Amino acid sequence: MSVTHWPLFQLRARTPRLELRLPTIEELDALAQLSTEGVHDPGQMPFAVPWTDRPPAERARSLMQFHWGQMANWTPEDWNLQLGVFLDDRIVGVQGISAGDFVILREVSTGSWLGRRHQGQGIGTEMRAAALELAFSGLGAESAVTAALTDNVASTAISRKLGYRPNGIVRARVRDTLGYEQRFALDRDRWQQHRTVPVQIDGLEPCLPHFGL
Repeated sequence: MSVTHWPLFQLRARTPRLELRLPTIEELDALAQLSTEGVHDPGQMPFAVPWTDRPPAERARSLMQFHWGQMANWTPEDWNLQLGVFLDDRIVGVQGISAGDFVILREVSTGSWLGRRHQGQGIGTEMRAAALELAFSGLGAESAVTAALTDNVASTAISRKLGYRPNGIVRARVRDTLGYEQRFALDRDRWQQHRTVPVQIDGLEPCLPHFGL
């Protein structure tokens, strides 16, 4: 698919197993269906925003609307790139990269989720590594931040493995109860020291103005 006026559809980040790119409408629909099949143990809530508590059909619709909304509201000063994560040509989750005033701050934030049946295979580490390669090597970021509830063991393990340092704990409302969110930060030097996943970035140059570059 060639899109002249929205070159982000040609952007690719590839690892040995994965391809990260914007999904087509059919692939987004498949992603929405995947979300209805479960993202985590229903007895736990790993997200500060409990979007997975919605009924399956509502969850699927809101997911699609969220993805369209990020493109509709995109500006070079405030952007949120929601990349589909593909394994063997099947969409298995989402890796998000977002920033505000990136040209000045040179900092990105990441967030992600995987379909439950695709967890525990190292995919989460690989897709985050791809996002960091795009941010640091492709866009020239100097810092990457992320956060996870303190009982989200898988997410915090990925952050530590990739070199992030703890950056404070804040209180969070989780299902109408008090929770705690661990924040993490990663600078360029630490990223380079923990850069072990090979990543190939394609189609970035035409996209640079969309990132304010």
